[in-house]
Amino acid sequence: MMKFGLQGTVIGWQDPWAGDASDRVMRTGTGSIYPSQDPIPTPGAFLDYLKQLRTDIYVHHVFPGLEGQAELLADIRKHGIELCLGNEYGNINGPWTPGTNRYDLPDEAILAAADQGVLCGLLYDEPEHLQINAAQYRKDSWHPHWGAASESASAVPTDQLETAVVRAVSDRVRHVDTLLGEHRRVPLIAEHVFPVMFHAHARGGMALCPKIMKESFQPLQLSTALGAARQYDVPLWICADLWGPDVGAWPIRTPGFPGHSPAEFASALRMGYYMGPTHLFTENIDALARFDGERFRSTVFGEIWEAFVREYVPAHPIDWTHADAVADIVLIHGDDSNYGQQERPFGHRATPMPETSQSVFAAWHLLSHGTIPAHGSCLHIPGYSFPRHELKRQVPGDRFPLMEGLRLAEPPAVHPLFQPLRSTLVLDGYAREDQLGAPQLIVVAGSFVSPDTLRAVRKRAEAGARVLIAEGLAPEPWQTAARFDGGGVWLPAADLLGDAARELAEPLIGPADCWTQRFRDREVRIYPQDSDGYELAFEIAKG
Repeated sequence: MMKFGLQGTVIGWQDPWAGDASDRVMRTGTGSIYPSQDPIPTPGAFLDYLKQLRTDIYVHHVFPGLEGQAELLADIRKHGIELCLGNEYGNINGPWTPGTNRYDLPDEAILAAADQGVLCGLLYDEPEHLQINAAQYRKDSWHPHWGAASESASAVPTDQLETAVVRAVSDRVRHVDTLLGEHRRVPLIAEHVFPVMFHAHARGGMALCPKIMKESFQPLQLSTALGAARQYDVPLWICADLWGPDVGAWPIRTPGFPGHSPAEFASALRMGYYMGPTHLFTENIDALARFDGERFRSTVFGEIWEAFVREYVPAHPIDWTHADAVADIVLIHGDDSNYGQQERPFGHRATPMPETSQSVFAAWHLLSHGTIPAHGSCLHIPGYSFPRHELKRQVPGDRFPLMEGLRLAEPPAVHPLFQPLRSTLVLDGYAREDQLGAPQLIVVAGSFVSPDTLRAVRKRAEAGARVLIAEGLAPEPWQTAARFDGGGVWLPAADLLGDAARELAEPLIGPADCWTQRFRDREVRIYPQDSDGYELAFEIAKG
């Protein structure tokens, strides 16, 4: 049964248990300490509000000094809410695990939560971001999140860099598993802003948690996470993250938060729900409410959340989970960590990003009818101007929060939810034959695919699938195009956006006004409800 949750405050009010410590540390990734905007609520008032919002799990930012931690555990247990402990504050402020920029919760803090019987997970905030962009928070030296794969000043093959990350992830998962023992084991959850390294984290044993909204292309983000979770048989959580690029006439705590409209939030919650995750939570409750010193008053975002969990979910039950995802199209590519930054694979500064990695972007451009750009997989690439930056330029910090928001003439909003895509799952370069399913189209791209995976894909072509493969990945015997008696096609292409590639793929990529994802015998059909795709309409089809 899916569980719904909310993450704690980062700017609205002081943490009810840690109190003044809230205003002594950086609580956001912006590099600043924000003074709390509202009075501090009592723990009881806060937990009562969580219950009003039908909260199954509370995602708590652990303070590096563990302020208020013991009191939190006792109160959470009394209120019957499960607890997920997050490491973001420690990532931002330290202390860091030696040789990394990562904060690992102390063993005693993990055991204390488990002893109370409330612990349901350990959330690792944006580990892929902090692996690639290692100096985001820790400034004294270059320490990637899972450690340096190599101290070499010369290039290292990207598959070796990935293997080093997988090994470090596995070591941490194994440590926590051993600490808690078989009967109290909880997942370590990799919460991703970028659609890279999902497969590396899953291969190392972590559960996955894609952020939706944020600055993502939603079909790309979710197809990649669904595929990785399915391939490596790990749980899938989803985080509805209201931090984002846009500005409008809605309550704004600080530039970028919320950076999505209420209507977009409502659609995103439904979108995430229909992907069948084990857990769905919203990042940072202070977008959902204000505390006036006596009681919590929901904002329009809080009202949308409450209507979603109290009304929409009971009225629209689903009988599938993320593990039931089925592909009409499989995209296979090595997990080389390139989201469009074009450098530092897995955080290794001496290794150039393989030029071949960009064929992944071409594949997404092809599969999405040209709506996803051909030079990156999220909005943190050239070509996007964020309205939140203009808001920050125009409005002094001491004028926030803006409870009525602000309409800007320029730049325009940049983050729709919709791009078309036909039921797609992304597998990495180690996919086995039994994991491919029975797709009609297989696209093979990127910088690395294992020989076993290539053999499995070739067999699918011989059995009737159409295969489009980046020319440089095709092994010596299979570098020319072939057609098979069963109707299958094998097409190596120097350009995945060339005429031959388009001629092969376009009959199979679905209509330009629909995004689909299949789960067993159900198909979730997603349509743009407005002209630009900021709001979505949903249809569930059977068969």
